[in-house]
Amino acid sequence: MSLLPALETPRQKADFMRVAIVHHWFVGYRGGEKVIENMLELYPDADLFTLFWEPDKLPEVFRRRKVTTSFLNRFSIFKRNHRLALPLMPLALEQLDVRGYDLVISSESGPAKAVLADPEAVHICYINSPMRYIWDMYHEYRQSMGWLQRMFFTPLAHYLRRWDRSTSMGVDHFVANSSFVAKRVHRCYHRDSTVVHPPVDMDMFAPSGKNGDYFFAIAEMVPYKRMDLAVQAFRGLDAKLKMAGSGPDLGKLRAMAPPNVEFLGRVDDDRLRTLYAEARAFIFPGKEDFGITPLEANASGTPVIAYRAGGILDTQTDETAVFFDEQTPEAVAAAVRTFMEREGGFSADALRANAARFSRDEFKRRFKAVVDGVF
Repeated sequence: MSLLPALETPRQKADFMRVAIVHHWFVGYRGGEKVIENMLELYPDADLFTLFWEPDKLPEVFRRRKVTTSFLNRFSIFKRNHRLALPLMPLALEQLDVRGYDLVISSESGPAKAVLADPEAVHICYINSPMRYIWDMYHEYRQSMGWLQRMFFTPLAHYLRRWDRSTSMGVDHFVANSSFVAKRVHRCYHRDSTVVHPPVDMDMFAPSGKNGDYFFAIAEMVPYKRMDLAVQAFRGLDAKLKMAGSGPDLGKLRAMAPPNVEFLGRVDDDRLRTLYAEARAFIFPGKEDFGITPLEANASGTPVIAYRAGGILDTQTDETAVFFDEQTPEAVAAAVRTFMEREGGFSADALRANAARFSRDEFKRRFKAVVDGVF
């Protein structure tokens, strides 16, 4: 009998390790937080690290974790407006102490990958998007600012781009949430990445068997979501549009809306399920990094009308959606009319089967395979 200790296999190491999950901020429960929720099912003993932490806005699965926050979390002015803390975020992230962890998972559409992991640790970055406001949407954000904000933001963004690219060198492996984001990761950081799509909750959404008389859209009311296109497109259409969500553009959208567009504000889960399931189709006019809402519509048995660009090309085909190729109200309206002509040609079972390709179990299987492969 050998007295030598058994060698630890890579799979054993991946199963028995200390895990830190770093998320840019926990201030709500949206797509990024739902991805983290699934990671926590894979790694139930993982500790959380973040710039900002608002536990009252999160489910219990987050609140019972060990959480380490940055010094920025102590200042109410930064918690009210995260953008004001932008110049201090590099310093704050680098002070989060993730020493002693075997696996560091950073989750970001911001700067979370800047944490300083041990040399022996594996750092995997699950990236929803490189920071939009300093990369591909820099000019849109800059033009929306007043002259004083622009004066400070222009040199700051130049510095942040250099810093953001330098921090990518501390990542061992990038995991992108779509093919679209993988291309942007390569362009911004000159790094390859594995695509693992975010999960849709198939248990939450289901067809209802009832057919409503309206089209549906839900989004945060901010410029890049392009909800203005949907509002303007329904001016002159003999159809109703219901829009859920809130945000800084809501007042402007209400002011331009025709009578057949109804704003619902924030809706609870029960009403959201009904809105998806009974809608004639789901309207998705923006260019998104991934876009989970079209899959939630599919899981509800509802087809999609979408702009043919961005992450949605990973999830929708001509069998599940009607596409338009220009971001204009006229193009959206034409797509709605095309949908009306072929409305009976969509199968709720086929739509739900499409969504099932992006289930929670599938996400966990694919993400764990990446981690095990790196180890």
